[in-house]
Amino acid sequence: MITFHSASARMVNSRRAMAECLEAALGEDDTDCDVLVIAASMGHDHQALVEEARQLAPNAKIVGSSCCGVVGREGVSESMHDVAVMAMRGASELAVAAVPEISGRDSREKGAELGRQLQEQLPGISMVLFLASGIDIADDQCIVGLESVLGSEVTIFGATSSDNMKGITSYQMVDDEVYEHAAWAVGFADPGLSVITQATHGFLAVGDPMVVTSSDGNLIRELDGRPAWGEYTRRLAMPETATCGDTIPIGALAEELPPDEAAEYGNDHILRVVTKRDPDGTMHYATTIPEGTQLWLTVRDEDRIFSDMDRMMGNIVGQIGGREVAAVFHADCLARGRFLFNRVMKEELVGRMQYPLTHAGEVPPWFGMYGFGEFARLGGRNEYHNYTTALYVLVRDSG
Repeated sequence: MITFHSASARMVNSRRAMAECLEAALGEDDTDCDVLVIAASMGHDHQALVEEARQLAPNAKIVGSSCCGVVGREGVSESMHDVAVMAMRGASELAVAAVPEISGRDSREKGAELGRQLQEQLPGISMVLFLASGIDIADDQCIVGLESVLGSEVTIFGATSSDNMKGITSYQMVDDEVYEHAAWAVGFADPGLSVITQATHGFLAVGDPMVVTSSDGNLIRELDGRPAWGEYTRRLAMPETATCGDTIPIGALAEELPPDEAAEYGNDHILRVVTKRDPDGTMHYATTIPEGTQLWLTVRDEDRIFSDMDRMMGNIVGQIGGREVAAVFHADCLARGRFLFNRVMKEELVGRMQYPLTHAGEVPPWFGMYGFGEFARLGGRNEYHNYTTALYVLVRDSG
């Protein structure tokens, strides 16, 4: 049986921050575990974090990523020196896979490679925690690749790594190394565990759509017959010299959902982020994007962010029923936190997530990070999202 242990801290010294997290999560007497997942904001020395983790958890498979803030049992923090960990024990029901390089061109192949690594290690995997570089990747193809080996019935949840919303470089940790374009996956084969995943964003599509008139995989070359970046920034009333960091807060792009999925999602559109552009104006989209796709600009609706969160939590609590919440993994878009003009009361928003899942006044083991994107099921399938709060509630079935 897998057990989960979480902690988070805000501390400038990276080694001490990791030691504090592991001692808080597992106790001072034994900080070793089988799998250790780390999220750390950009002000930390990520190499020092994994080195300290190796000293304190010598037998652990270590994976992690950079982020733009963390959410733990202790609450939310978006400083430059945040760390969160989820430590897991139960080696016979856990597997870890990694690839050191992944891009938009080979996302499907690398996803399949991760799936093969997991399958070779452990039969009966029912769910996968997945993380990849948040820049220049076709996230939908990562899903396709994993499913080609593990099957579409396996639930994929997780996030993409981020920096502090610059869209320049993000980091991934695998054992004793730190990478810039890696991906990793943790497979779970505990027969008593199942996972509930949901995501919500609270943004509204506005105006007339742009049409993708030239694309290649996850690259958008033209919008409405013009160089993509120039048309995108023109619609945003921004100069063409704007950076991705300038556009991310206000530039969420919306794709229309079919009616049945819109009803489940609570919104007519799913959102996408642009985290990289080329000098010729080509935009790197988060998923593959066919020519002819219509894309709307969006505005955030503060009231809807909160009402959609309450609706989502009601759905999750209903699905939990009387089962025990073993752990919560949580991926949140960095643009929903302080980097979006500090308009959302993030402490209240996190409180609305955590309170319904408390038991006897205690928040379950909780591992949350602010990243560039989120994986959660929609319409009965694995899906990639942007600009959402996505919760992955692991519950232990009775009996």
